[in-house]
Amino acid sequence: MTITQLQYVLAVAEHKNFTLAAEKCFVTQPTLSMQIQKVEEELDIIIFDRSKKPIQLTEVGQKIVAQAKNIVNEADRIQDIVDQQKGFIGGEFRLGIIPTVMPTLLPMFLNNFIKKYPKVKLIIEELNTAEIITKLKNGHLDAAIAATPLEEDKIKEIVLYYEPFMVYVPEGHSKFDKKELEIDDLNVDEILLLQDGHCFRDGILNLCKTKNQSKETKFQIESGSFETLIRLANEGLGVTLLPYLHTLELHENEKTKLRHFIDPKPSREVSLIFPKNELKIHIIEALRNVISGVVRGAIAFQNIEIISPLHKK
Repeated sequence: MTITQLQYVLAVAEHKNFTLAAEKCFVTQPTLSMQIQKVEEELDIIIFDRSKKPIQLTEVGQKIVAQAKNIVNEADRIQDIVDQQKGFIGGEFRLGIIPTVMPTLLPMFLNNFIKKYPKVKLIIEELNTAEIITKLKNGHLDAAIAATPLEEDKIKEIVLYYEPFMVYVPEGHSKFDKKELEIDDLNVDEILLLQDGHCFRDGILNLCKTKNQSKETKFQIESGSFETLIRLANEGLGVTLLPYLHTLELHENEKTKLRHFIDPKPSREVSLIFPKNELKIHIIEALRNVISGVVRGAIAFQNIEIISPLHKK
């Protein structure tokens, strides 16, 4: 059997459909089906139960797919070894970034990275954390930038920076005149949040729960963007929390409504994450060095407390 045949097997295992798998592999469906059938004939087993919709792996098929992933990854590592030996940093690199990091961090490092490593073709996707984890495990991303820790066995995390939460308090609010806030100053029922699925939202929920403020949180307004939350706060509908880097681009009149938390400042940990097989580690290291260099000057907080993005019941 060949590496290409194993790649076809992995594609069908992922998409559970021969036609879709063929499209993703840029071959015709008959070609893909024939190559998978050759593997099954060579091994004298059935990998896929074609009688079920969607197509399912057989028991032995599950074991073969697990091993096929290892083989394909190790085959890809050969090119990595050659590239590193030659000192070559280039080729396609697929990077996922969570929505609450993408708008602020990407403009800070992208131009520098492109200029320093012009032979790397960055393919960047904005994805939520769950989508990132799935794509990393399926080999559809080389790395990602996300809030951590994630506690995923097959994923390695390298911390890029720690980013404090800031409170946006509109004029006329009872806490507007306070220069620094405590967690207990927040009324959880008036915090404006991002929609469900954002890890920044989960961090805020965990922040409130760590102080035992509320067993049942009832939030009336949720939105998909920080900009909308700020506008809602300006209308007197509540307060909101923002990541520090996002506050740097606010208008001067909006910055007057920002409040720090007292030390230790609740913060999120933002990391470069990637599969533990460390494919394309030379590009990952290059990316880390560039990002660390530009962020180091923007965030200089020492006394912080990391709030986990993991949903806690």
